[in-house]
Amino acid sequence: MGIVDELEQARQAFERRDWTAAYARLSTVDDAGPDELGPDDLMALGTAAYLAGDDDACIRAFQRGYQSGIAGGDTLRAIRFAFWLGLVLSARGEAAVAGGWVARAQRLLADQPEDVVERGYLMIHDFFRCLDRQDFAGALRVGTEMAELGRRFGNADLVAQGLVCQGRLLIYSGQVPEGLALLDEAMVAVAAGELSPIFAGNVYCAMVEACQEIMDFGRASAWTSALTRWCDSQPDLVPFTGQCAVHRGQILRLRGAFVEALEEFDLACRRYAAAHSRAAAGLAVSERGDVLRIRGDLTLAEASYEQASGFGYEPQPGLALLWLARGRTPAALAAIRRLLAETPDPVHRSRLLPAAVEILVAGESLDEAERVCGELTEIAAAFGCGGLRAMAAYCAGLVALAVGDPERALPQARLATQLWGGVQAPYEVARARVLVGRAFRGMGDEDSATAELTAALQTFTSVGAASCREETARLLHRPSPGGLTPREVEVLRLVAAGNSNTSVAQQLVLSEKTVARHLSNIFTKLDVPSRTAAVAFAREHDLL
Repeated sequence: MGIVDELEQARQAFERRDWTAAYARLSTVDDAGPDELGPDDLMALGTAAYLAGDDDACIRAFQRGYQSGIAGGDTLRAIRFAFWLGLVLSARGEAAVAGGWVARAQRLLADQPEDVVERGYLMIHDFFRCLDRQDFAGALRVGTEMAELGRRFGNADLVAQGLVCQGRLLIYSGQVPEGLALLDEAMVAVAAGELSPIFAGNVYCAMVEACQEIMDFGRASAWTSALTRWCDSQPDLVPFTGQCAVHRGQILRLRGAFVEALEEFDLACRRYAAAHSRAAAGLAVSERGDVLRIRGDLTLAEASYEQASGFGYEPQPGLALLWLARGRTPAALAAIRRLLAETPDPVHRSRLLPAAVEILVAGESLDEAERVCGELTEIAAAFGCGGLRAMAAYCAGLVALAVGDPERALPQARLATQLWGGVQAPYEVARARVLVGRAFRGMGDEDSATAELTAALQTFTSVGAASCREETARLLHRPSPGGLTPREVEVLRLVAAGNSNTSVAQQLVLSEKTVARHLSNIFTKLDVPSRTAAVAFAREHDLL
């Protein structure tokens, strides 16, 4: 086959997104002579190499394209190649080299007309610089200008990227419906096939990631399926496939398919290794740790969290929940309080608040748990996402039970059950049903409590959630007389032994206010008027 025919075959392979074939054929033409590929073909060679997973070849092609533009006096084309070099090098963690190429492009752009499309491409780097400086207003302004410039030049890539930038910032500022509307608009261009492949992949992943962050699981599931189809239509694609596997794993985890979720997270790690993306691999390993923790494999979960930390990713709040499961409550409390103190924006706080409520309740910091739960409820109402509203209702029920108010807990637990059922999350439904059962028990309806706890136990058994299964089995088969919680029984035993409130507080590492609250709950549940009567009940029912 002659060079002309080989080049034509290469271009056809590129158009049908057969990246390996396009890369191989363009390389063959390039090997025949350094001048066989023009600037457009060098751009195609670099793009195909990147999408086939050969970053080094991509960088070499883009560098030659840049040099070709400079040598031929085509400064705008050189700027375009420098932009892509900055993007690729930044993605693989070479920030200093990437910054050098961006600075070179900015210097060349200074001598060009003000209104050129290349200025829009460099705005992408400006956007991320603003984020690094936490100049969110500046970043929003850059995203808006990027989309406007893209519309002016009819450049769908810049329009979509600008919409994504604006949308994510609006979401982080708490304007979730407005931000999602812009992301939906960007996705229209992707679905219509209007974007170049790298921009399309970036927009897909940004959309799904945003949905996961705000627990909009309906959107996340739909767009994860679309992203999977997009990746599958390009069998040789390497970038984006790791993130796609992470998102599939997250949806499978939601569905209670824990074994399949672990397989997806392992696949993501392999994909990220092929793409030399350590930071992204940290997320996949942390997600794997979360599933292992839920399954009761605490040693393997801890190993995953340690691996994630080694990749430079902080595996929180999963690690704090692991410490809690291992009885290291003070460590879990310290970690979650530190995380909340350093996380100001509502989106990232919403990811921490449910774990914070669980840890604070376990640590009996109930006033603090009430405040944190109130914040979560406000954020959930503002965002309007089903998963977040379900989590807020669950936490409200958990706190109400902790303060001895089963009547307040019951409607919240039922709401959580309904909302989690709406997003097909059986594990979370079962957790909510445990709260319903505990509320029934606290209200004296033992038969209804048994029915709810039995249903929850069956779900935990079927999905392999060992820790929750064991806890529910204990609740089901060994209910405390009078509906007392294990902590209330512990307090009652110490009181029966003659300890004052101060002594009980010291021995259990609680505040005296919390001990007094426990005693009040004990008196109410046992329907007794005094410490003496409560102790008599305890002796009668073999609690001492």
